[in-house]
Amino acid sequence: MTTSAKLEPSDARRDGDQADGRSEKDESWGSFIAFVLKLVLAVILFRTLLFAPFTIPSESMLPLLRNGDYIVAAKWPYGYSRLSLPFDAPFLKGRIFARLPERGDVVIFKHPYDEVDYIKRVIGLPGDIVELRGGRLLLNGAPVPQDGAAPLAIPLSANTGCHPAAHERTTQEGPVCDYPSTIETLPNGRSYRVLDLGYGPADDFGPIAIPDGRLFVMGDNRDNSQDSRYAAQPGGGVGLVPADRLVGRASMILFSTDGSAEWVKPWTWFTAARWDRIGKTL
Repeated sequence: MTTSAKLEPSDARRDGDQADGRSEKDESWGSFIAFVLKLVLAVILFRTLLFAPFTIPSESMLPLLRNGDYIVAAKWPYGYSRLSLPFDAPFLKGRIFARLPERGDVVIFKHPYDEVDYIKRVIGLPGDIVELRGGRLLLNGAPVPQDGAAPLAIPLSANTGCHPAAHERTTQEGPVCDYPSTIETLPNGRSYRVLDLGYGPADDFGPIAIPDGRLFVMGDNRDNSQDSRYAAQPGGGVGLVPADRLVGRASMILFSTDGSAEWVKPWTWFTAARWDRIGKTL
């Protein structure tokens, strides 16, 4: 006679509960992994298609940008290439939705040689003739208008020093550096303030015609900027920047620090913040 084991109702409920428990646990882990993958994908798409963060490590774009600024750049204005992708992943050939910047745009681009991110202002577009005489910018043979301005006082801090050719003084708010400055206005009406410390080695340049697919860029801190006035070389000048090297257009300052914060002293994270710069559009 053959007998079969009979599962009592109580055992059935108990085994069923255990089976349901394993299913819910597996489903929970699966949901968590799916959430993480979706989050990673969303971050990648956001950084690739919309915005990406950058830090400012130098004073070449003073007074607009200071050492210690954390900015966000819009990725879509000039199209997308492999340089738009995280880690410069080689999934795109050429540039899609390509568009040239406008004169006056503050752009982020990859250095032609060392792949480092640089930030400068676009001055000349393909077909333009750019020249400097005594520090005065000429575009297509015409001097770019300049309006005189009073010396600009820039606060000094742990990450912002005073150029030897500028003037340092003390105010009630603390030490500042006075820079001679002027407001420059390009033919399309874009105005911005530039610093000029007097005659420098790149104050006489050109004339040079900008070929197709290239851009002439300069820093607003004219005597402290390795830009298109200098031949491209690793860690130095950038030459005429290929438009295909563009990464994005600077849009906003997300955060700014004067360099005095210490990781072991959390309260200094707040006292070091330049609150007046946060949220400033570029």
